[in-house]
Amino acid sequence: MSERILLIDDDESIRKVIGYMLEEAGYAAITAATAAEGLAIFQSQRPDLALTDIKMPKKDGIELLTEFKAIDPSVPVIILTAFGTVETAVEAMKRGAADYLTKPISRDELLMTLAKTLRMSRLERENETLRDTLNDRFRFAAIIGLSPAMSAVFETLRKVAATDATVLITGESGTGKELVAKALHYNSPRRAQRLVTVNCAAIPHDLLESELFGHVRGAFTGAVRDKMGKFELASGGTLFLDEIGSMPVQLQAKLLRALQEREIERVGGERTTEVDVRVVAATNRSLPALIAEGAFREDLYYRLNVVPIRLPALRERTGDIPILAKHFLARFAGDSRVTVTRAALDAMARYRWPGNVRELENFCERVVLMRSGNSIDEALVEQHLAALAGDAVPATATLREIERAAVVEALRSSGWNQSRAARRLGVPRHILLYRMKKFDIRPEP
Repeated sequence: MSERILLIDDDESIRKVIGYMLEEAGYAAITAATAAEGLAIFQSQRPDLALTDIKMPKKDGIELLTEFKAIDPSVPVIILTAFGTVETAVEAMKRGAADYLTKPISRDELLMTLAKTLRMSRLERENETLRDTLNDRFRFAAIIGLSPAMSAVFETLRKVAATDATVLITGESGTGKELVAKALHYNSPRRAQRLVTVNCAAIPHDLLESELFGHVRGAFTGAVRDKMGKFELASGGTLFLDEIGSMPVQLQAKLLRALQEREIERVGGERTTEVDVRVVAATNRSLPALIAEGAFREDLYYRLNVVPIRLPALRERTGDIPILAKHFLARFAGDSRVTVTRAALDAMARYRWPGNVRELENFCERVVLMRSGNSIDEALVEQHLAALAGDAVPATATLREIERAAVVEALRSSGWNQSRAARRLGVPRHILLYRMKKFDIRPEP
């Protein structure tokens, strides 16, 4: 569809000439002879751009510009005038004009200015749509649950999202810790800045320090240039430290200093750099237990645990399972609009879901793919639940069987995405690939 340009000028010959230029260039031209007529058209049709003369009877272009901006500030307005003074141009730009053209206007200048202004307007709308999408995706309502345990989580999120308080998210794998971290960031004053995520379990210990704090050239073999770390990249925004319990003890002291002093020092460097970062950490391990073992610093734990958020396991909030299942089934079905029986939902609610919400999500995707019609019934659900239960490791299993089962479970829970499965297991991706080859594990059809 052609972009609609509203042209307002009391000179009929100018309306005809510019209108012809617009139509010839592929725009849809809408013309008005008076400010009142132009205002009425703007209110009813909302053009993509408005061109208005500055000198008109009863109401000039500056006044009209102000009224346009009050109605819809997203529509760009270009001022036309034969009186090209600096004062007039400055006033027009102060009132929100996108650009300023002086008569007589050449065709090339007009079309170039229109193209540039419309392009900028489209980019602004796309950015606004993206911001709305992010806000919608990570709003608290996107974290689904009506149980008392989840109500307590929502209450904490509402209280701390707008602050810079450090948050420690705990819970089993698959409970949604990363989703909560994103909700905290995108509902905070830092939402316009970056959210930087570091999985402390997925990065080799000897590289984690450089990943977090950066390094200078020559700091170690292979450091051929200066590198900015995640703390610096996240400055002004949020740094999410996932699987913080896997961080080596020798590095925890440097993290503690960064949290206390709000400054970091690159590996091999001597200069400190101030960083403005909100830190959100997460772990599926018991940090108090690690402290007792000497594997985690007690002072770092208290620095991270300013605001604790514990995410309950799915078996602790079984009443949320039907709500979550309906949400996932509808999402994976897309336009197919499948229905699910009450008995099927009850069957899902009876299962313990050791992989928590992530496992339920992957299960729903599998059921949608394997259904034969538009209804998901108890028989179909029980069939696939039995397959899950059949994968359980017996108490007499060997170490090899336990290890293989853990790899398979991580892959299934991650939708056979190897990078996500490696992070879930807390190993580098190449180690996961080695284990898959060792145990002859191949993606399931």
